[in-house]
Amino acid sequence: MEIHDVLAGAAVLLGLVGIVVVFLPGLAFQVVAVLLWALEESTVVGWVVLGIVIAIAGSATILKYVFPHRSLRTEGVPGWVLLVAVLVAVVGMIAIPIVGAPIGFVLTVYVFERLRRGPAQAWPSTKTALKAVLTSTGIELAGGFLILAVFAAGALIT
Repeated sequence: MEIHDVLAGAAVLLGLVGIVVVFLPGLAFQVVAVLLWALEESTVVGWVVLGIVIAIAGSATILKYVFPHRSLRTEGVPGWVLLVAVLVAVVGMIAIPIVGAPIGFVLTVYVFERLRRGPAQAWPSTKTALKAVLTSTGIELAGGFLILAVFAAGALIT
C-alpha cells in the first residue's frame, strides 16, 4: 500500500466524520478523495471504483431527500416550514458547531407547527421531523460506509 492509498483512505474516513458532524459535505468529500486516488492510480480498477463510488454517492444523495421528505409530507408539514427550518439549521450549524443544525431544524419545525396547528399537533410533527433528520443522516452514512468499503477493496486490489 502506497502513501496515496493511505491519504485517500484518510480522506474517505474524514468524509464519514463530515457526514455525522456536519462540518463538510461528506459524500462529496469522499468522491473527490476517490477521484484523486483514481487519477493517481490510472488503472482500470481505479476507474471502476470511482464509477461505483459516484453511483453510490448519487443514489445516497437522492435517497436522503426522498424518504424523509415523504414522511414529512405525510405528516402534513408544508414545504415552506421545511425551507425555513433548513435555513435556521444552516445558521445553527455556524452558531453552535456539531449540534446546531439538527437543533435548529427540529426547533423551527416545532415552533412553526405549534403556531400553525396548535400544541397538540406540534409535537407529532416535530417527532416526524426528527425522524426525518435521523433517516437522512442514516442514509448518507450508509452510503459513506459503502464508499469506504468499495475504496478499500479497490485499494487492496491495486
